[in-house]
Amino acid sequence: MPEVRSELLVDAPIERVYSLAKEIERLADFIPNVDQVTVRSRDGNRTVSEWSGRVPEFKRTIAWVEEDEWDDAARRCTFRLISGDWDRYEGIWTFTPEGKGTRGVLTITYEYNVPLIGPLIRKLLHKLVARSADETLAGLRAMAEGGARDVP
Repeated sequence: MPEVRSELLVDAPIERVYSLAKEIERLADFIPNVDQVTVRSRDGNRTVSEWSGRVPEFKRTIAWVEEDEWDDAARRCTFRLISGDWDRYEGIWTFTPEGKGTRGVLTITYEYNVPLIGPLIRKLLHKLVARSADETLAGLRAMAEGGARDVP
């Protein structure tokens, strides 16, 4: 299964970064090809959310429902696909203190089967998933360091 890993140092305390990360519905404001993130339910540290977005390079829309399990003690989130267009979508998001800031690491394992998909399309898809992971962390950094108004 393909996997992407993205990491970023956020200039904010871990308590703030982790708390904002749990507000996943706000991330749609920072990920250009994600149109909407809607939280279906929150039950303790379990969140179920519905995501929708665009893959302009494939002229497709993509939607899925995922379950996030937040571990407050370890400051991490494991997530997995419940339903949707992905064949497989899961991963882990970790937060660790680093100096006065927080290092966020997002690892995603995915599979998206498109009929007649070739090696070039697989490479493009990998780049798109990696870009989305980078944008997710950059969005979290923007929220933690200054909010949406500071994002170009």
